[in-house]
Amino acid sequence: MMNDLDRIEKDLISEIGLEPMQAKIYILINTRGMMSVLEVAENAGIAATDAEKVATGLVGMGALIEISGKFEAMHPRFTAVNMYRRMCEQKGIEFKQNKTVDNIGVVLEQPYDDARTGGSNRTDPNT
Repeated sequence: MMNDLDRIEKDLISEIGLEPMQAKIYILINTRGMMSVLEVAENAGIAATDAEKVATGLVGMGALIEISGKFEAMHPRFTAVNMYRRMCEQKGIEFKQNKTVDNIGVVLEQPYDDARTGGSNRTDPNT
């Protein structure tokens, strides 16, 4: 899975124009769930002020939302395409389907769901 996430991080940078730390934090919140600024900072290995700046920037890009002082990712299938659309608009590039961008949402969908439901790979001894 880590190879997939490394590739997704590179794709977020190359295809959508995220800065490396933006890509890292976007993936972090997608795969681990809602986090406070301090949790983002600790998990990303950066100062809380930097974590807040990056996460707030991602809110402005439509990648995250802020709920009661915590940051949460929107569903990756939608946000990857929406971030790509915004980047195209800002750069005056024609928006059209981008399979690499589509794949970002596909790869992040299962870890996103698992982080919010407790994981689909858990086994219940009572079943």
